[in-house]
Amino acid sequence: MTESFAQSPAAQSSTARQQSDGRNPTVRNVAVLAACMALTMSCLSLLMTVSAVVGDMLAADPNLATFPLALQFLAVLCSTIPASFFMQRFGRRAGFTLGACFGVLGSLISAAAVWYGSFFLLCAGSALLGIMAVHGGFYRFAAADTASPSFRPKAISLVMAGGVGAAILGPELAKHTRDLFEPLMFFGGYLAIAVLNLFVVALLQFIRIPKPVRTPGGASGRSLLEIAAQPTFLVAVLAAMVGYGAMNLIMVPTPLAMLGCDHPFEIAAFVIQLHVLGMYAPSFFTGHLIQKFGHLPILGIGVLLILGCVGVNLSGVEVGHFSVALVLLGLGWNFLYVGGTSLLTETYRPEEQAKVQALNDTLIWGTVAVTAFSSGALYNGLGWEAINLAVVVPLLAVLGALAWLGSRRPATA
Repeated sequence: MTESFAQSPAAQSSTARQQSDGRNPTVRNVAVLAACMALTMSCLSLLMTVSAVVGDMLAADPNLATFPLALQFLAVLCSTIPASFFMQRFGRRAGFTLGACFGVLGSLISAAAVWYGSFFLLCAGSALLGIMAVHGGFYRFAAADTASPSFRPKAISLVMAGGVGAAILGPELAKHTRDLFEPLMFFGGYLAIAVLNLFVVALLQFIRIPKPVRTPGGASGRSLLEIAAQPTFLVAVLAAMVGYGAMNLIMVPTPLAMLGCDHPFEIAAFVIQLHVLGMYAPSFFTGHLIQKFGHLPILGIGVLLILGCVGVNLSGVEVGHFSVALVLLGLGWNFLYVGGTSLLTETYRPEEQAKVQALNDTLIWGTVAVTAFSSGALYNGLGWEAINLAVVVPLLAVLGALAWLGSRRPATA
């Protein structure tokens, strides 16, 4: 999703001078933000690999194994709007730095949870890590702050591609730090998250994004109700919500499902690694595909990929099934999330972007929080097949919405 806060005349002239001198700030910003994305997503992929296992280890009730992770997503939901408006007021660098500091604090509290065997501390640390995650989620918007309209889909996509590094670093850290402080299992992983966030803080000092300024008279544009009533807005948000929700509902209990099928933790971590690679590797070309074929076909392919994931998961529980399914799940998420983000940028004006982005991410993270809260109970109560079948109807609803929007704008479709 692209974002371009209104700039002051001085900031605009500064950006113009940089571009005329061959120093387009977008190049620097995209590179730095992609690196920050890699580090932040490494933290999150490490958490996805170990959270349910650590929760199961510390919780009195196995149904609560995914509760700390659910609290992480709930914290994301509650902090999305404050984060968006904080960055509107103080700038991108300040907002992202604050998020990384929450990441350091949350990881240290989670490490203390392992040290003391405290499920309560694990929940508290996970909530703070959610605040880290929500700020990291705005990297994709910041990529477009200095980009031209034609380059925005690629700028978003290239920053998202930074997550490819997370496919390698996150699960590898999970494996190599699991026994590092034995008998304190996974203690080292949370310390690693603190270190990664300190690197993020250092990198963020190199971004060059002008601070936003208020529009004349403090105008904020159209009302959210008017903006949200646009068919394009509805489809863009629905696609991203369902894509992220389906991915989360299936991915979160996957390590538990694999351990329940007697697959080793190292293999489960490798499957999550493949999944994260599937999530972010397509970002090198997703923006180009959107430019060439349009948003709607790419979103439709994303839906079909996740339906393919469901089919593979229902066909067996061998390592190969989990591996192929999670790769398809990651690919489908990428097409729906990047495609929905890019499509959303067509629905708002510069003065409206903070509130629209906040609404969009609140809806998405609300879906993620619900799926995270329910995934553990669904898995323990109804089983692995029910988890997969639960996403089919929402995915079909997205296909219907795409067809509806396509009939209203055939040229775009």
